[in-house]
Parts: sequence; C-alpha cells; structure tokens
Amino acid sequence: MDDDETHDLAILSPTTSFSTHCVLLLHRRRPVVRLDNYVAAAAQVIRRFRDVNIPLDEIAAVIRAPNLVSRDRLINAHLQRLQNELTATQAAVASLSDLLLAPVAIAPNIRHHSIPPTRVAAITATVGMAEVGPWWQGALGELRASLRAQNTSLGLAGGMFAHELFTDERGLATMFVPVEKSIAAVGRITEVVLPGVELATIVHDGSPSEIDRSYGALATYVAEHAIGVEGPIREYYLIGADETSDRSAWRTEIGWPIFRTHADQSD
Repeated sequence: MDDDETHDLAILSPTTSFSTHCVLLLHRRRPVVRLDNYVAAAAQVIRRFRDVNIPLDEIAAVIRAPNLVSRDRLINAHLQRLQNELTATQAAVASLSDLLLAPVAIAPNIRHHSIPPTRVAAITATVGMAEVGPWWQGALGELRASLRAQNTSLGLAGGMFAHELFTDERGLATMFVPVEKSIAAVGRITEVVLPGVELATIVHDGSPSEIDRSYGALATYVAEHAIGVEGPIREYYLIGADETSDRSAWRTEIGWPIFRTHADQSD
C-alpha cells in the first residue's frame, strides 16, 4: 500500500467528523479505498445534492452550516435559482413555439410573405408625417401617368416608409409601381430594384384615415410572435383611388419586415 492509499484510509477513519467526511469526499481526486457506513452516509448526502444540481462549493457550505436554519437557507437559495431558471426556460419554450406556428393560428388576419427583388419605377423623398398624405397621392398619380404615357403595363402600386417617419414624424418615403421593362427617367421618377424581403402582413379595409389601427395590430403581432428586422414598412394598394373613389372600399396591405420561421405557406 503506497502513501496515498494510507492517507485515504486515514481521512476516512470513523474518528473524522461527518461533515469533514463529506467535504473530503467532495474534493477527492482518487477513488475511495474503502467505505464504512459512516463514509457511505456522507457519500449519499453528496450524491443527493449533486442529483439536484447543487454546485460542489455550495454542497460544502450546506454541510458545514452551523445549524438547520442556515442549512435550509442555503438549500432554499438553490431552489429559488432553479425556479427562476425554470420560469425563463418556460418563457423561451413558449416564444420558440410561437415562431413555429402559422400566423393564422395566432392572429387570423396576419399572413407571412416572401417578396422577391422587384424592378420598379419609384419616387423617393424625405417627408413629414403631416404632409405624407398629399405627397403620397401626388407621387402615385405622377408614376401612373408617366408609365401610361410610356405604354408600360402597371403592376401593383406600393409604398415604403422608414421607421423614422413614424417615430420622429419625418423620414424617407418611396412610392413605387412594378414594371416589366426599363423605363425612361422622367422628372422625379427613377428605375430601381427593390430588395427582396420577408414580411408579416395585415390587410386594412377602408379609408387610410383609420389605418393606424391596423398598424397597431401588426406591430403587436410582430413584437409578441415574430422576429422583426430592420427595414422600411411596406404598403401595397390592393384597391385604391385608381380603382374606385369610394374610400370605404379601399384595401391596403401593410407589410412589416421579419425573419420568417414558419414554412407551411405557398409563398
């Protein structure tokens, strides 16, 4: 028997206190040579605490505690930490589950779309919130008139609005109409390719004067159930002034940029 093994037997002597046995077992680097009942009990205490993920240094503190009140306080601190971790884990599970649900399962009026890069005729300007309405109508009218004069078929008109326009009441706005072929740049009109984007969308029925309600519903959905990303808000004018003068019949699709996580849709 070498010196280390002799030391093993010495520190596991029944004359050693129970708490000392526990602490020595906690910090062993070699297998125990023999275990009498006293040492086996110490090992059982350590194993029980390790089974509930109490760190070794905290187990040592529990074992060395001078009384039951101190011992319980240390154990309860670990219990509270586990409960906090469980709460955080449950919240993470719920959040990830939301990301994998179809949007219609959460909000029946919300959809996800992937929009490819699109060639458009566009007019862009920095505008204030107070003037965006008249500017929007004038820019769309100018785009449509110019494209018709060039005998160009018109796609579904839309707009892009920087977040600063909503938060600071002044920001970049773009009105656009998709085109199939190159166009002549006339006045404020330029040809650009809009980048592809993934959107959470909602359709607003009726006058633009009440569109803030639909914006609010979409913003809430993105904040609570999707991964919003940087980028301008998009609008697509499904039915507008070009189709009818009855504002109550207008339909506007609002799109908020997201990182899509649910694939069970055709687009």
